[in-house]
Amino acid sequence: MARLYADEDFSYPVVVRLRQLGHDLVTAQEAGQANQRIEDEAVLAYASEQGRAVLTFNRRDFVRLHRTTSSHEGIVVCSRDDDVSALAERIHQQLESEPSLQNQLLRINRPSRS
Repeated sequence: MARLYADEDFSYPVVVRLRQLGHDLVTAQEAGQANQRIEDEAVLAYASEQGRAVLTFNRRDFVRLHRTTSSHEGIVVCSRDDDVSALAERIHQQLESEPSLQNQLLRINRPSRS
């Protein structure tokens, strides 16, 4: 299972569900890193130092960081979705299909509505 670091803006109910699915998650709040205006680069560095991929809704900035950072433990960028269970399941399925997150960028998109 994946080792993840959820940034301070990420949905806690999704974190809870991913933990139920067996993933090892630490949140920015649990790590004492919340409400400090920590730069995205430092968030990625902290997660990498902890051997964790970043889990975030901040798609634009973390996609840019993926392109400009030579090495990291992975970045999982997600579209917001009010259906917590569905979002957690999409993340879980994508994580399960990847042998390693190192230096990977995973995009978890909300399905289009018909």
